[in-house]
Amino acid sequence: MRLIGFAGWSGAGKTTLLERLIPELGRRGVAVSTIKHAHHDFDVDRPGKDSHRHREAGARQVLVASANRWALMTELRGAPEPTLAGLLARLSPVDLVLVEGFKRDRHPKIEVHRAANGKPWLHPEDPRIVAVASDVPPGGAPHAALPWASLDDIPAVADLALRLAAPVEAA
Repeated sequence: MRLIGFAGWSGAGKTTLLERLIPELGRRGVAVSTIKHAHHDFDVDRPGKDSHRHREAGARQVLVASANRWALMTELRGAPEPTLAGLLARLSPVDLVLVEGFKRDRHPKIEVHRAANGKPWLHPEDPRIVAVASDVPPGGAPHAALPWASLDDIPAVADLALRLAAPVEAA
């Protein structure tokens, strides 16, 4: 497996970009999985559902399965947050893993930047950023050395992702 991360400030369009990128990679025959870091106390379950009731009752893990999909929810209950490496080890093998978030981890990343946010570029401070996807080119030093693709040019972003992804073992 290979992986490439996507890092950027909130509101830069990371999720929207991945939502458009995944079908493009699929059209190219690339099997894709994603890992998304959530910064908030998120929940994929809903109060009142049997699985939620099991977790609330104290179950450490709840596996929900149907004919269409299955999901395993694990309550950390004070255990440390899982690392990216630990999460990658849980995935079934695919061609490419797209990682959203985990911007402090040491894997190659494409910076997603939107000028209207008024936020600074991340790549001058993060040597693991290997390319930029933005609504404006990142002109001038120290930006000139990085490959760039427009946020609207999904085939170009796919090319960058495939070219710059690293083997999981190296991440």
